[in-house]
Amino acid sequence: MTDANFSRPGAVDLSSLAQPTPAAGSSFVLQVTEAEFQDVASRSVQYPVIVEFHSPRDPSGAAVSAALTELVNAAGGKFLLARVDVDAEVRVAQALGVQAVPTVIALIGGQMAPLFQGTKSRDEIAALLDQVAQLAVANGMTGRAQPVGAAASQEATDAPAANPRFAKADAALEAGDYAAAVREFDALLAETPNDPEVLAGRAQSALLERSLSFDPDAIVRRANADDTDVEAALDAADLEIIAGRYQEAFDRLLELAGRVGPDQRDPIRLRMLELFEVVGRTDPAVLKARRRLSSVLF
Repeated sequence: MTDANFSRPGAVDLSSLAQPTPAAGSSFVLQVTEAEFQDVASRSVQYPVIVEFHSPRDPSGAAVSAALTELVNAAGGKFLLARVDVDAEVRVAQALGVQAVPTVIALIGGQMAPLFQGTKSRDEIAALLDQVAQLAVANGMTGRAQPVGAAASQEATDAPAANPRFAKADAALEAGDYAAAVREFDALLAETPNDPEVLAGRAQSALLERSLSFDPDAIVRRANADDTDVEAALDAADLEIIAGRYQEAFDRLLELAGRVGPDQRDPIRLRMLELFEVVGRTDPAVLKARRRLSSVLF
């Protein structure tokens, strides 16, 4: 185990808590037919499935398709992009009420969430995908899509074996019982205190446990309403970490530590130390925040 982002062999994939680098040639984009659609849609209980309804006759949708493909592949399995040709798969489009192309929806836990119709810029699409990722984590979804095609076979061949030491923690994570996973990692820490691999696992499990009760809109409103509300700021920082906005999360907590009294700083310090483990000790944002934290506290 290095100090980089948590990647313990055999661990459940916490893809929404990190920005993975996909293997060269990996693709998370499928062209889906009517016969395949239900199977692909069923995967949305594990990770979000983005569905793009398109037509080869619509040149305006080419930029949307290119942006979606780039962003989904760059996310390294956080999403699966299912592309449906409305000219060939008329009944699928009709069943979901598609009236124009491009139309893009998200399937999350089997539920449909409309994203947009018509053209959008790459930045607008990226922002919408970030919202989908946050919603997925808030609903306890921690799975990751596997690359399609040849890349999937190669990745399966290269996958490291699971470490039996973490079997109970992994089982709890896969079952969505994050509180039990925290307890299992605590037991491992009792055996090997300060083990960086165990610390990272515990920190990510604790973040997932907290996220189960998150209402992202309410958290943002509370944090914006009172810049000295420690609990609201801690929740808002969790959301930013989940979305991959590490610097924003650390800046938020550091600024809060400078505003509140000494008796309120310890919860902030402890949460920051935990989030450092989630992100990875050698991440540039962590190194910078750790230096600033020392100056704020001392």
